[in-house]
Amino acid sequence: MTTYPTDPFADWLRLREPADAAARARDLVDRLGDRLTGDRPLVVHDLGSGTGSMARWLAPRLPGPQHWILYDRDAGLLDRARADAPRDADGDPVTVGTRQRDITRLTADDLAGAALVTASALLDMLTAEEVDRIVAACAGAGCPTLFVLSVIGRVELDPADPLDAEVAAAFDDHQRRTADGRTLLGPDAADATVAAFARHGVDVTVRPSPWRLGPAQAALTAEWFTGWVDAAVEQRPELADRTAAYARRRLAEAGAGRLTVTVGHTDLLAGAE
Repeated sequence: MTTYPTDPFADWLRLREPADAAARARDLVDRLGDRLTGDRPLVVHDLGSGTGSMARWLAPRLPGPQHWILYDRDAGLLDRARADAPRDADGDPVTVGTRQRDITRLTADDLAGAALVTASALLDMLTAEEVDRIVAACAGAGCPTLFVLSVIGRVELDPADPLDAEVAAAFDDHQRRTADGRTLLGPDAADATVAAFARHGVDVTVRPSPWRLGPAQAALTAEWFTGWVDAAVEQRPELADRTAAYARRRLAEAGAGRLTVTVGHTDLLAGAE
């Protein structure tokens, strides 16, 4: 068994993988229909692949033999993805290639021959210009595009707390922050992507794909909540004192199985008609 150096981000991706799988809108895969049939293996380009969770979820739901091309800036994540390659609907391993690339600089030529382009939990980390470039590449490649799990700025915690809304607003502002000269779209990314495809004359189908976290996902709930509050406080440092007791209380509720969380996401399928 291959061992890897400790990587908190890779650990986070592994922790969230079951919740991602449960949330994704499966009917969008069904809508791909006859677009993905043929005599040759399907070639799927996965943008920002991380440890390969999208491939592990989607490959068994696609027809026939497949070849996946995984893109990420992080060579370590690509190594992990390659070592845990997915299987197709028949249980046969799919072939996997990796490209350590900046996906925001891809062109239609890079995606030539693709039967499908995918990405998971990616769009909200991009700028408007980067979304436009990626959409242009996908539209130019002339194949369907399936982008899933984009946050939309909707979070519900049960039981409710008076600080929930203020923390959520600060978190959304953090998602839209300007960092290193890049102004991120955050919860506006899905709408921006739909609009970008429309400018290229490509129809998009949109579906909700919320995380629903309960007692069975207590570890993920605690990790998500900690990051949620930390980002809110980073954006609005004046929240630090008021959220200290709030965070302790919420984490205790999560650990005891008394906290449920719904985190809104959107999935979209472009060019499948």
